[in-house]
Amino acid sequence: MCGFVSIVTDETYNLSISSTLNKMTEIIKHRGPDECRTWEDDHIYLGFQRLSIIDLEKGHQPFSFDGGDYHIVFNGEIYNYIELRQKLIDMGIVLTTKSDTEVIIALYKEVGSQVVEYLRGMFSFVIWNKKANTLFGARDPFGIKPFYYIEENDRLYCASEKKSLMLIDGVSFEIDQESLHHYLTFQYVPEPKTLLNPISILKPGHTIEKKLGEKCIINEYANMQFKLTKDSTAAKIKIIRETLEDSVSMHMRSDVPVGTFLSGGIDSTIIAALAKEINPDIKAFTVGFERDGYSEIPLAQETASQMNLNHFCKIITPEEFMNELPKITWHMDGPVADPAAIPLYFVAREAKKHVKVVLSGEGADEIFGGYNIYREPNSLRIFDYMPNSIKKILKNAFSRLSEGTKGKSFVYRGCTPLVERYFGNAHIFNEQEKEFILQVYNPNFSSDLITKPFYREAELYDDITKMQYIDMHTWLRGDILVKADRMTMANSLEARVPFLDKEVIKIGSQLTVNEKIRNKTTKYLLREAFKDTIPEPTKNRVKLGFPVPIKHWLKSEMYDWAKTIIKESDTNQYINKENSLNMLEKHRKGEIDYSRRLWTIIIFMLWHQIFVEQKYNFNVNTIDFKPKLQGKKVS
Repeated sequence: MCGFVSIVTDETYNLSISSTLNKMTEIIKHRGPDECRTWEDDHIYLGFQRLSIIDLEKGHQPFSFDGGDYHIVFNGEIYNYIELRQKLIDMGIVLTTKSDTEVIIALYKEVGSQVVEYLRGMFSFVIWNKKANTLFGARDPFGIKPFYYIEENDRLYCASEKKSLMLIDGVSFEIDQESLHHYLTFQYVPEPKTLLNPISILKPGHTIEKKLGEKCIINEYANMQFKLTKDSTAAKIKIIRETLEDSVSMHMRSDVPVGTFLSGGIDSTIIAALAKEINPDIKAFTVGFERDGYSEIPLAQETASQMNLNHFCKIITPEEFMNELPKITWHMDGPVADPAAIPLYFVAREAKKHVKVVLSGEGADEIFGGYNIYREPNSLRIFDYMPNSIKKILKNAFSRLSEGTKGKSFVYRGCTPLVERYFGNAHIFNEQEKEFILQVYNPNFSSDLITKPFYREAELYDDITKMQYIDMHTWLRGDILVKADRMTMANSLEARVPFLDKEVIKIGSQLTVNEKIRNKTTKYLLREAFKDTIPEPTKNRVKLGFPVPIKHWLKSEMYDWAKTIIKESDTNQYINKENSLNMLEKHRKGEIDYSRRLWTIIIFMLWHQIFVEQKYNFNVNTIDFKPKLQGKKVS
């Protein structure tokens, strides 16, 4: 796990570009504090911050191959690199390291852009082909690792984090109004846009190619599809177990210590159980809060005790939460208003004290049908037999009821087609609410611009699988994996996600609805596959995620803090502060639970203070964080 920067330009060597490269590389030191290196040549500039995991002695980057004709910077891990390396050696190719980096570039020399088809892992990388004067970049099929870029005139800038690109001289940045609209709906900005123009994100499963003198070409090489099969349940249970055992074994490959996150749910418990079979002394890490009902520590402790795990826990206080939030927001790069990012930051900080790599359970819910919301199509089945004319009457009648009225939400959802009600796992502000909270609301930026293309692609799926498809292409890549990468990297810790392995995905995509959701049980077949492995109390626990008590804190400990941020942020041109403060008051009085909507506003304002208003300087440990970006302003 590391961080890279690359600049390719039509012009020959330029000293000012070299200076920019150094600044862009230094600002992501947290991603790889073990080593910083750069390499420059006519037309190409590469920077790298290394977190040493594989081949500690020789796996340096930027890495040159074949007499200097090929150069690479690579962030991620290729879990089948040992097998690929042996195949290359069998072909007569001479390799000088035992690193997965060399495997990628050697394979690229042989097969070109098809290299991505061979890789099993998480990756973003850039390869400079000196012979062809071409830069080739790629991002893994699921979007586990980030890849930001700017194409500006005759230059292409690529980086692991957006903040590197904000240091480019001569580029003007401005907030993208459409992205702000979508952020308020989804609590993140959907790819390929970011909140700042002209920065874009290379979408998962895509490659980017830049030949000197030509514009970039972006191609898709992979896209998640569900291919339901009617194989016997027993056969699927067997293959689920075998495939996950293999995936965890692959993900344990490392030249440094590996640990695991542990919550009270089955995903992390399955991974911990399989990892313990490989390393009986593996360490597990959990965080929680003092408030009842908002801590997974007791559940995790019970699980760890029964599994005889070496377990470490930490309680997060409201004061720590607020004090660390500016730094967390800086590390997040763009605003992501998922409160679960904060405990993830703290658990990563605890894990870093003991290990350099952790296994985590991201992706299991999207693949195996784990979110409680996926039970909704079954619970709303009664409306399937109701004429559309009756649904319309009911929907109009119940829409007039005040928010929070019992039954209003149920009837609204039952009378609304899936494509009009499900925008992914988080749906914060609807269009009417955005008109209320935005200073300038544009109806042309409605949420369905993001989701309708995916609904068209998933047209033949059942409603539950459609919901999974939406989440795989929005929520997973825009929220779940972003916070997993940024919060672990903030602590120079590598996170690996065994559920998001292409072999595991292949099996999960074949499950029928009844094998994912059965009665009220989510992830039914996954639970069946490991029922003899995980402790009894864990088997049927309802999913909690990372519960965070912001609902309560915004009424008490965090009330004054939130009010100050809303009042002091220079966001009047974007957000209606009067309406925001009214929401805060109603929430404090207990009239309406506005916690998630308030949190979305607050995170945007805090992000704005850091990256636009530039109110914060960071000097944390020995790393110099400078969100002021040396005086550059965002318009």
